Amino acid sequence: MKLSLMVILAFALCLPVTGFAEEELPLYKTTIKNHIFEPAIIKVKADQKFRLEVKNEDAGSEEFESSTLSIEKIMGPKKTLKLILGPLKKGSYPFMGEFHQSTAKGEVIAE
Repeated sequence: MKLSLMVILAFALCLPVTGFAEEELPLYKTTIKNHIFEPAIIKVKADQKFRLEVKNEDAGSEEFESSTLSIEKIMGPKKTLKLILGPLKKGSYPFMGEFHQSTAKGEVIAE
């Protein structure tokens, strides 16, 4: 019983530290509107974790997908997708809106 209580207490004490660390990560944002990402190019620091928020301002759903970033998430209309990514090696990481592939294109560039 005492061991279980100690484990729960130790876990509870670690939670705020984890949440705080995520909030300290650099934040980058992109918005999809009329099936186009703005900005379409997101430059991040290589070898560093970061947060990415993708806001869908369209009236329909969109699937945010990137095979190089291992992401495949559906966003409802007027919803925001919040991701923690990285660290990434230097390079280009394309992404797209799968439901509108001809126009919804972008890339994360790690420098």
